Amino acid sequence: MSALLAVSQLSKQFGGQPVLRDISLTLNQGDVLAVLGRSGGGKTTLLKVLAGLETPDAGTLTLQGQNLLPVPPNARQLVYLYQEPLLFPHLSVFENVAFGLRIRHVAQAETDQQVRELLEELDLAAHAQKAPNQLSGGQRQRVSFGRALIIRPRLLLLDEPFGNLDAQTRADMQQLFLRVSRQHRITSLFVTHDSREALTVGTRFAYLDRGELTNYASATEFIDDPRTSIRAELAFWERIQQTASPSC
Repeated sequence: MSALLAVSQLSKQFGGQPVLRDISLTLNQGDVLAVLGRSGGGKTTLLKVLAGLETPDAGTLTLQGQNLLPVPPNARQLVYLYQEPLLFPHLSVFENVAFGLRIRHVAQAETDQQVRELLEELDLAAHAQKAPNQLSGGQRQRVSFGRALIIRPRLLLLDEPFGNLDAQTRADMQQLFLRVSRQHRITSLFVTHDSREALTVGTRFAYLDRGELTNYASATEFIDDPRTSIRAELAFWERIQQTASPSC
């Protein structure tokens, strides 16, 4: 089976400084590639190149066999989600989600049905007629997620999408993303600096450091790489648990 997304030897410099160095990766339908890395490692630049917002200096990029490099951003059928939901403040939740279908001139009845079903799935049905400023941060992010899903993008790009949420809301959004991704077989590239988030949402894993991408054959390889600090964090919590446990 050929890969849905194939990236080969992608490179990008800014002011003579390499930001992406010979990046190669593949994604199959339904994969969620969790890319872990520190700030400044090139994660956002990688997403912008995939989205067409930056032009690479070298390399190839194909989606479903199509060369994406000459394709403008609005024709790539990708959705790029940021930390900020970027909703239309003058539209209701329902109309924010419906927007992508409206501009594609999908029939009114079909649009209404699809939006109602998706709002139910995202636990937003009770908020359909609210304005974005009447929602919590997690609810606004769900609306943004719904607006992305409704147009059935070929690829979903997520740039620390839950980074501005409190810990519990962030955990809830991770579980929601996981559930909906599996149900709809969404193919995604999810970048994060949080190793726990990467392990929660990812089906495949990579580490991006100073522009160089390491792909892992398994979650175990990802966990065992000292650069991810996962083993060190596990050891820390084990020590805390042993310290907190009452002695016999």
